Amino acid sequence: MTQDELKQLVAREALKHVVEDAVVGVGSGSTVNFFIDALAGIKGRIEGTVAASETSAARLKKHGIRVFDLNSVDELPVYVDGADEVNEHLYMVKGGGGALTREKIIAAVAKRFVCICDASKLVGVLGKFPLPVEVIPMARGHVGRELRKLGGHPELREGFKTDNGNLVIDCHGLVITDPPRLEADLNNIAGAVTNGLFARRPADLLLLGEAGGVRALSARKA
Repeated sequence: MTQDELKQLVAREALKHVVEDAVVGVGSGSTVNFFIDALAGIKGRIEGTVAASETSAARLKKHGIRVFDLNSVDELPVYVDGADEVNEHLYMVKGGGGALTREKIIAAVAKRFVCICDASKLVGVLGKFPLPVEVIPMARGHVGRELRKLGGHPELREGFKTDNGNLVIDCHGLVITDPPRLEADLNNIAGAVTNGLFARRPADLLLLGEAGGVRALSARKA
């Protein structure tokens, strides 16, 4: 199976975890695009969605699916999103598309977080994929220096602004052996809005697309 076929497979499987007559949290990225397309087939069975990016919101609206502002939603039973890397504890690196802050906010609100990925995203140790950090523009230099102190090699994502109007620094060269601790350390850097480590709020379920079908993984205890 091709990578796109694996993504379609897990996207369709994720529909089983959608709660009817409720609002669904929808992430961003290529795998989520397949989920949005699949969600269109059952749009009459959900109240609507909240979206983690303007791109996802536009795709949802194109399918005629209602998109709510998160502030107007009292309850979010499930959030479906992809990952750039994920380990056996369901800690993730996210933000390759630059929507990490909104993704992290929706994940915090959701009762259940379902991560959908193809098998290539499952790794033993996080860090091969550069860790994104969303940064207030005036803090770009300061945050970069702090990331170097942590052993990283920061690079500004050239010509890119987030939906929030901020910059993204991609931090290369990290071997992330304690994701919750590093996430907390990065959160304490002044001017860093958020970072792409999802460890303090990991996924509850990973749907992994493999050649033999979809494998469901729950988090192993660290």
